Formats: sequence, structure tokens, C-alpha cells
Amino acid sequence: MHVFRGFHHAALAPACALTIGNFDGVHRGHQAMLALLKSEAQHRGLPSCVLTFEPHPRDFFARQSGKPELGPPRIATLRDKLTELERCGIDQVVVLRFDQRLSRLSPEEFIQQVLVDGLGAKYILVGDDFRFGARRAGDYAMLDAAGGQLGFDVARMNSYEVHGLRVSSSAVREALARGDMEAAAGLLGRPYSISGHIVHGRKLGRQLGFRTLNLRFRHRRAAATGIFVVRVHGLIPEPLPGVASLGLRPTVEETDRILLEVNCLEWPAELGAEGGYGKIVRVELLHKLRDEVRFEGLDALTAAIRQDAADAHAYFASLHQQTRRQTTRDRI
Repeated sequence: MHVFRGFHHAALAPACALTIGNFDGVHRGHQAMLALLKSEAQHRGLPSCVLTFEPHPRDFFARQSGKPELGPPRIATLRDKLTELERCGIDQVVVLRFDQRLSRLSPEEFIQQVLVDGLGAKYILVGDDFRFGARRAGDYAMLDAAGGQLGFDVARMNSYEVHGLRVSSSAVREALARGDMEAAAGLLGRPYSISGHIVHGRKLGRQLGFRTLNLRFRHRRAAATGIFVVRVHGLIPEPLPGVASLGLRPTVEETDRILLEVNCLEWPAELGAEGGYGKIVRVELLHKLRDEVRFEGLDALTAAIRQDAADAHAYFASLHQQTRRQTTRDRI
């Protein structure tokens, strides 16, 4: 998959089958839309293309109004969004900077400058609630009418439902906010995960007797926060069990930077003391243990980490027992 920042690139395909959106989380509704896009692109002999935006338009407008806290909590980092789009078989992604200039384009200007001149769209697939242009004045009917004049086809896909529930990024955020990781996984079609480079931290975990891996979440707000049972992929061929904190670490630091701190319950000896740094890992958040809280001191924090690790061991033991019982039933 080819990724472009903006559309002024010689390597960008001159024509494409296109869909447009933020695709935060790339949930099952997004996946269904991307599968249809890929099918239409192959039928027409065109590359499939996703146009997405950074920052999220709602983030941009929240900052413009002086209330950045009104921006949506982010489900995924750009890295994770691009990874999932590639897994869906998309040929190219254009990441367009959402800024003052773009926000002021009229619907007609957006169609001509971005969709036609910039991307060469010959087929455009949108969701049933798609709006575009300044003040969100553009809609499906306007886009369809423009297609007839400018030479591109337009299609609309209805909402995707699972067990009667409309699958949306908002629904995923709500599940993550209440710590229902099973519901989030059902909406996403996979366990919720965050990936990134392991970076150096304050080494406080070592002082407390817990080896930790630090990953930065490069957005102001995360859709999930708290203490989680996790699996870590990418350190060794097999996933490693662990417990992780996703949030602001109020006991040890005054900051607005979100960090994912992972304590592997089993540290591979072959990695040595410094073997994790610089690696890209993917951390699956399987089960929420508790909310993030501020402790009175490091002794209380240490005791809480020990209890979290014990609870994580118990979770994995329970999971193992369930797997064994299921295997026995399958054999019978």
C-alpha cells in the first residue's frame, strides 16, 4: 500500500476508486465499505484509494473554538489506522492535512480541487451520513449531481449493523470508555490494540521492581484509559502476557502526554535488559482491571502494581481453563 501526504506526488495514481472519511478504528462497518470499494475498483480496473484527514476535523474545530477538550477521543493512532487499511487490501491512502484552507473550501471547490483535480476520482463510495465542504453543506445528492457533470460515479453504503447495533466509531469509543473490551472487539472485528516504538522512559518501573515498556499515544485524548490485561506482540515470535497502564500516570508525573506503559509478566531472557528499545510492538488490550487513580506515594503504587499483576495472572489462568474446557467439549 502506498501512503501519500497530500496529493501532489508523481507516484500518485492518475485515477482511482475512492472513499473518504476519518476511519478512526477501521471497525467492521469501515471494513465492509472498504471491501465494496476494493471490489468496485477491481471491476473498473482502478486502484482503490482512501482519503483521510489529520488532524481529525472535529479536533481542528475544537481547537479553533478554544475548547480542545471537545475533540473526540482517538481510537487509533495514524500508524494503526494505516496498518488496518493495508490489511483491508487498499492500494493507496492520501492523508490530507485538515487546516483553515481546507475547512473553508465550498462543497463545489472540494469536489473540483480535491476529488477531481487532486485525486482523479472516477468512482466515489460514501457512507449514508456523509457531509463535506465548508459548514458541512455538501451531501450525497450534491456529490451525485456533480458526478454526472464531471464524469465520476457515486455510490452510497447504508449503515452496517451487528446484533441490531449500528457499528460506528462513536459506538467503539463508548465501549472503550466504559471498559467493555469484549464489546469493542466485537465492533472492531479484532481485539483493540495500540502499536508503536518502545521508547525510553524515566526507568521508574525498574526502581519499583517492574520492567516496563513505554509507547507514546500521540493524541491529546485516548478513547480507552486505565489499567488493562494485555498481550504484547513483536518482542519474540509468541505473544507475551502483561498488564498495562494507558493514561497520564498521575502518581508520578504532572503531564498531558498519554503513555502506554506495559509490564510483561514474563520477560524473555534472550532480550536482555535493554532488548526491547526501538522495537515496534503491538499491544492488545484484552480486559480492563480498573481506572487510573492517583496514589499517595510510591509504596501504594507498588502495591497496586503487584495486585494488578496478580489479577492479570488470574485472568490468563481463567482464559486457559476456558480454552481447555472448550477443547475437551470439541473432542467429545
